[in-house]
Order: sequence, then C-alpha cells, then structure tokens
Amino acid sequence: MGVAGLILGSLVASGTSIVDFPLPLSIASVIVFLFVAAGNSLNDYMDREIDKRAHPMRPIPAGLISADRVFAISGALFGVSFILSFFLNSISILIVVSAIVVMLLYEARLKREGLSGNLSIAWLTAALFLLGGAVVVEVERTLVFAMMAFLATLGREIVKDIEDMESDFNRRTLPMRMGKRKSGIVGSISFAAAVILSPVPYFTGAFGLEYLSIVVLADAIFIYCSIIHFQNPKKGQKVAKIGMAVALLAFLVGGLL
Repeated sequence: MGVAGLILGSLVASGTSIVDFPLPLSIASVIVFLFVAAGNSLNDYMDREIDKRAHPMRPIPAGLISADRVFAISGALFGVSFILSFFLNSISILIVVSAIVVMLLYEARLKREGLSGNLSIAWLTAALFLLGGAVVVEVERTLVFAMMAFLATLGREIVKDIEDMESDFNRRTLPMRMGKRKSGIVGSISFAAAVILSPVPYFTGAFGLEYLSIVVLADAIFIYCSIIHFQNPKKGQKVAKIGMAVALLAFLVGGLL
C-alpha cells in the first residue's frame, strides 16, 4: 500500500511522464517497502509486552521469533532504506531521512503522547506524496495533495482515538486531555480544511473537471464524517477511510487524464 501511495504521488506530479523515471521510482519503491517493513517490525518489538496479553498469536509472543532478532531486522531495514536514499536526489533524501526520524520517535515516545503521535502518522502519509513528486523532480506539484492527505489522516487519527478512548489506558490522547467533544471539533476542523483545499488543483489548472467531479464526492463523505463521528466515532473513522479512498481515486484520475 505504501508503494501504491508513492506511485500515486508520482502520477499526481508528472502524469504519464512517470515512465521517464523508471530507475529512481524503482529505488524509491524499494525504500518505501523496506521502510514500512522496518516500522512494522519495530512496532512488534516495542509492543511485545502488551502483545503478550492483547495479541498472543503475533510472532514475538507466540515464540516464532526472538525480540532481539526482530529489533535487528528492523534496524537493518531502516539502514538499507537510508543507504538507498542516497541514490536519489537531495529532496528525496531529506524526505526519507525525516520519515525515518519521525517513525523512530513515534515508536519510542510519540505514539503514547496523543496528538504528537497523530501528527506523526499524518506526516508519514503526506511524505509518500512528497517523495513521489520528488523522484520525478516535480515535488511542488504534490504539495497541496500532501497537505490534504495530512489533514484527512490527522482527522481520522483523532476520531480513532475517540473511539479507543476507553482502552487507551497507557496513552495521553487528545480526547483524554480535552474530552470527546472538544477533540472531535479539532478532528472536524481538520477534515474541513482538507475539503477547503480540495478544489485548488482544479482552479490552478493542475487537474481537470474529471478530478473535480470525483473529489466533490470525497468532500461530501468527509463533511458527513465530520458530523457523524460525534454520535458514532467507530462509524466516523470508517467513513473517513472511505472518503480517503475516494480522494485517492480522484488524485489518480486527475493524474492520468
């Protein structure tokens, strides 16, 4: 899925000219693939004690692999991602390095800090679009899409924290600090900001009417989500996921047509 997001970012930036960048796009795809594997491995390592109770069938608590080996695998994959980034241009290197730093900070501390963890996940999502644009030397064309992805992801992460409020005993989430309603308003503002940005590619001439006709549907879904999550956070975050999928389809159509 991460590689798909990267390729979508490249399509948004360069359209069908993506075929002119086979080598950097291939290298970036390997980087993203290894980065996601490294992040998931690190997550399994960091949560190994919790998983003994909550997810006993995961590899470490199930005894399928040692915690030390998982940690070593994660470090090796992050290292290879970092090294491979030096075969790309300077902007791409900065994006990859920042993503690695954010992921390490997230697992070490930020995911327990609530809003800072939400912002980290939102940045990692946006970084896929930025990297996709950077490898085809058109990163500026992905800025507005990265911002939309950042805002939509941030809103969904906050709604997810509202949904998980009862079980998040070991985290200082935004709902725990501000309460469900106030944090819900922050999530809705984030969705609304993404909606406000969505017509920009059309009005700037970057994308045509095909993009606008689809992204309007995504906007309607996000607006609905920003209302319904107050009554039903579980439904709200699922609706947000649908809205993000429709928005990605709009980006894809806009990039190809």
